[in-house]
Amino acid sequence: MNHTVQQLLLAALVVLPLLGSVAALLPAPPGLRGRGPDQAVMRHGVTVTGVVLAAAIALAAGFDHDHPARMQAQTDIGWIPALDIRIHLGVDGVSLPLLVLTALLTFLSALYAYFNRPSGPSPKAFVALLLLLESGTLASFAVLDLMLFFLAFEMVLIPMYFLINRWGGAERERAAWRFILYTLLGSVVMLLGLLLVGLKGGTFDMVALATDNGSGLSHTTQLIAALAIIVGLAVKAPMWPLHSWLPDAHTAAPTVGSVLLAGVLLKMGTYGLVRIVLPMAPEGAHTYAPYLAAFAVVGIIYGSLACLALALPSPTTTLNGGSALSERSGAGGDLKRLIAYSSVGHMGFVLLGIATLTPTGVNGALFANIAHGLITGLLFFLVGALKDRSGTTDLDQLAGTSGAALYGRAPRLGGLLAFGAVASLGLPGLAGFWGEMLAMFGAFDPADGLSRPAYLTYMALAAFGTLLTAAYMLIVVRRVCMGDHPIEPGTGSEAERPALADVHGHEFAAWSPLVALTVLAGLWPAALLGLTDPAVQQLLAGGTR
Repeated sequence: MNHTVQQLLLAALVVLPLLGSVAALLPAPPGLRGRGPDQAVMRHGVTVTGVVLAAAIALAAGFDHDHPARMQAQTDIGWIPALDIRIHLGVDGVSLPLLVLTALLTFLSALYAYFNRPSGPSPKAFVALLLLLESGTLASFAVLDLMLFFLAFEMVLIPMYFLINRWGGAERERAAWRFILYTLLGSVVMLLGLLLVGLKGGTFDMVALATDNGSGLSHTTQLIAALAIIVGLAVKAPMWPLHSWLPDAHTAAPTVGSVLLAGVLLKMGTYGLVRIVLPMAPEGAHTYAPYLAAFAVVGIIYGSLACLALALPSPTTTLNGGSALSERSGAGGDLKRLIAYSSVGHMGFVLLGIATLTPTGVNGALFANIAHGLITGLLFFLVGALKDRSGTTDLDQLAGTSGAALYGRAPRLGGLLAFGAVASLGLPGLAGFWGEMLAMFGAFDPADGLSRPAYLTYMALAAFGTLLTAAYMLIVVRRVCMGDHPIEPGTGSEAERPALADVHGHEFAAWSPLVALTVLAGLWPAALLGLTDPAVQQLLAGGTR
């Protein structure tokens, strides 16, 4: 593809959602109002995100797959000459899959919201915030200047805050405040590290700094900068123990907010570690890698145990009539919260892969990033649909006598939930398997200078985490799809479980791409690894191969 066309496509990915966000706030032209202004603005969201997705697919199709380590579609324009800050955009094998994933999930979210409009204030504001969020996320993966990266990184915080606070469920204000406070504090720390790297390195250009491979930074500077950047990015990842904002945010967020938070926003933290810390401060990365791996493994075990506690039936009190009353209160047993905690565990594998400092581990981390976005995005869509139908995401109610019992009442929905669960637990042949397996392979033989016995211990603990993941996911499938109290045919109890709508056409359209890509990535992992591996090799080598 022509270089100019590539430049235009990449610029369009960043600019079109921003322009669409502004246009969403304007009155709809009379001929495009449809059944009303609300429908018109929701349709506008679907149209803009669809055009952005088409541009992302065209960019991927025109990408030079024979040279994925080379930065392509570059635009480099001076912005603030005094600080040598430039509007520098580009894409390589590391960022391209994340750009396409972001465009896909945002389009599917807009499509889902068109038919399942979130309850809350004006749809205009909802669509404008959704498009602003997309623009900031795409920019985070496309920019090649440290200051632009920081601005794009911050740009997503405000729209996500309002999506949670204005269109969320119970406890939404508290969850939104925790989200914004944690991420803003982390960003302040990260900014100090980015400024240190840019000022001491003599430039904010990420390509030049990666090529230098830290040669312009002293050992002490690398240690300080790497620590500050890692802490800031770890909040967004999220890494244990900086994860506590995540379950509340996911539980309170509307369905599309949860999909984008898990599928896209969490990837910004781990992407920053690979793009910035590993090539620009290699000595700092090497020093902190064992600690990052230890925190990652604790997150895997902690997240899995938290999910297991939520998945198991709560203690009950039997009433005179023989029915059971749950003693669990608050957010305990919430299926949405369980999936949020599962993200802590899955992102732990991503962090473990990065902390090995090996091509195998980092490739596994990038693969697990994409797999998590596909699978967890699907799971949050399914849980949102389940809540729309049953009015709850409480596992005890979904598994009770009058609960979901999806296999009998909505078999397609139950089948999709079971598929998402087995994909999440890492079933071979599906996307979730390869990333986690490669991360553990990387831990089996970490980079030179790292303690192999320590990393073998981390690998063993991570493997135990996969067993815990299988345990809680299978418990969820059994309880939601079959129920804790199966109804015997002919007992007359069928009336206790009223009809439950199965998968609608628009839901099938929104979810089937995620299912197909999960299977495709699981059966053909080379399609993604062939993109990331040369770029990872180059980043770890400091721009030389």
